[in-house]
Amino acid sequence: MPTEVQEETYTLEELLSGLKEMHRLILWNDDFNTFEHVIHCMIKYLDYSETQASRIAMKVHTEGKCAILEGSFTEMEIYRKILQQEGLTVTVE
Repeated sequence: MPTEVQEETYTLEELLSGLKEMHRLILWNDDFNTFEHVIHCMIKYLDYSETQASRIAMKVHTEGKCAILEGSFTEMEIYRKILQQEGLTVTVE
């Protein structure tokens, strides 16, 4: 049985507007990641300084979440997947 593929077409304007929309990567508090691991991931993957990464870890701990990056949906999805592979709880808004 052949598989049907539905083709979608977009105008250049639609594609470019999607790239311009800003999305945020949200890091959520959880009960299994340590401060050290969160800080390590922020430094390694997002190029934060140790001080910046420590502030993020503390904000997530005290407030439950923190926006850690802003950009296109595609860019946020890439970082979401990387950080999820490290065990962090992250979403894109």
